Amino acid sequence: MRHARQMSELSTMERLKVWARNLKRDVIALWLAARDPRVPWYAKALSAAVAAYALSPIDLIPDFIPILGYLDDLLIVPVGIWAAVKLIPDPIMTDLRAKALEHRKPTSKAGLAAVVLIWLSAIAITLWFFGLMHRW
Repeated sequence: MRHARQMSELSTMERLKVWARNLKRDVIALWLAARDPRVPWYAKALSAAVAAYALSPIDLIPDFIPILGYLDDLLIVPVGIWAAVKLIPDPIMTDLRAKALEHRKPTSKAGLAAVVLIWLSAIAITLWFFGLMHRW
């Protein structure tokens, strides 16, 4: 109750800053959850995928693409975080959030590799498709 009252007293910009800070903390907590033996396997799998994507230095949809470029940052990542957090038992998530505050932001080489692989696959499929179209 106290938290809700404090949030209502903050300006919209301050609330957005708190929300963004909490998202960053939760991404690190999910990164930790993917390695925590107390977390169920299905929650680990989703946590690992969400953290890898969120921590990857490149986006699946580059930000320079109008509207769609920011869609992953504004919609896909928060929904993924929300879904992963829902799968982790509350006491464990509380502990992981506390630990996340003590950690530096990790980087995800696996997330980078996955995004690069997806882009290379999309390019290969596109080239293959246009190669078939050119033959007709």
